[in-house]
Amino acid sequence: MKTILLMEDDPYEAQMVIRVMEHQGYQVVHAPDGESGLQLALEGHPDIILLDLGLPDLDGQTVAGLLRSMPHLAQVPLVAVTAWPPDTARQMAKAYGCNGFISKPISLRDFPSQVAAYLNPAAWSNLANRNLQTCH
Repeated sequence: MKTILLMEDDPYEAQMVIRVMEHQGYQVVHAPDGESGLQLALEGHPDIILLDLGLPDLDGQTVAGLLRSMPHLAQVPLVAVTAWPPDTARQMAKAYGCNGFISKPISLRDFPSQVAAYLNPAAWSNLANRNLQTCH
């Protein structure tokens, strides 16, 4: 079973992601802020990290930078999930070292396949390039 580390402060958004992804057979570990998310990342071995760029305690750039500095997470897909306008999200995801982004509000129909695409290493580069060039 693949594990998702979800860093999301909005309880409604978090519950939607948890329900949708658990229904798809994923285990979802939720952190409502950056500090607890970093702790969970240190303790666990997530297969993918979904990062809200607007957490209440730490900004997205700080969290992404710290995650990327952890050797056991360097190759883990890091995907921004944000309500920022697509052009801004695209620029921030690229600048922060994310593999791409998914816009909020999430599409319940498309979200599982969007996440699954980031878990397929063969599709990473194509998806990341497309996602950072167009709205996803």
